[in-house]
Amino acid sequence: MPSYKQVILARQDLQLPKGKLAAQVAHASVECVLKSDQKLVQTWCKQGMPKIVLKVKDEKELLFYYQKAKDINLCASLITDAGHTVVDPGTKTCVGIGPADEKEIDKITAKLSLL
Repeated sequence: MPSYKQVILARQDLQLPKGKLAAQVAHASVECVLKSDQKLVQTWCKQGMPKIVLKVKDEKELLFYYQKAKDINLCASLITDAGHTVVDPGTKTCVGIGPADEKEIDKITAKLSLL
C-alpha cells in the first residue's frame, strides 16, 4: 500500500504573522481533504495524516506548483484570502496538495524547503 501525505505550500514574500500563516495553512489542508476521495482520506488518516509545509518565494512560484499538481491530477486547492486582516482581498496565500501518494507529490515538490 502506498504511503500518503499532504503538502501545503506557503508564500514567503507575504511575511504573514504566525497566527495568520497557521490559519491559511489550515484552510489549505481542510479544503483539500473536503475535495478528496474519502476512501483515500480514510487511509491517510490511518497512516497518521502526515502533512508537510513547504516554502515558495512568491505568488508566481505558488501558482507554478499549483498548476503542476493539477497537471498530474493531484487534488490541489488554492487559498485566496478575504482580506479582513493583514493582506488585501484576493491575495493568494497557500496551496494544498493531497492527500496523495507521497511519491507523486514528491515528483513536483521535492526540491522545496521546509517552512
